[in-house]
Amino acid sequence: MNLLVVFAEFFRIGLFAIGGGLATLPFIYKLADTAPWLDAHTIPDMLAVAQSSPGAVGVNLAIYAGYRAAGIPGGATAALGLVAPSIIIICVIAGMLRAFKENKAVQAVFMGLRPAAAGLLCAACIPVLKISLWDSGAVLWYEHLRVMQSALFAVIFVLIRKFKAHPVLYIAAAGILGVILKF
Repeated sequence: MNLLVVFAEFFRIGLFAIGGGLATLPFIYKLADTAPWLDAHTIPDMLAVAQSSPGAVGVNLAIYAGYRAAGIPGGATAALGLVAPSIIIICVIAGMLRAFKENKAVQAVFMGLRPAAAGLLCAACIPVLKISLWDSGAVLWYEHLRVMQSALFAVIFVLIRKFKAHPVLYIAAAGILGVILKF
């Protein structure tokens, strides 16, 4: 696998994934359609590993995907490609932003970027929910919903909203329950 291709793919993802690490998911799903070293069915597993590992989720996803493409050099190259656009953009606009902070056009751009970032995050959630909670291979119509996983999803969602404990606790608990209940 050519490291330049890995860098270019993740540079493009980093350039357009506005809103943080989870906003990279729609782009990674799109990459899975064309890249022979990545498939859509492994992305939820990648996401689980990325979220339970220290560091930024987007960078962890890039490292995982790059590693699948070209081993350790691929992982490092993908991570560098993903963060390079942000570093370049921040360096270019950091000084200018202070001067234009009160500019109505700049404020309008940021007001437009917020819903775009929210849309990217929501678009990323749907495929993950589908793969995690829905069994498309089930024979009977009522077997499609993965009941135990859906219940765990609902419980963790409520606990996060109510108690706001550290996400690592929820991830560890879900992993332990997955082993105990043999998901």
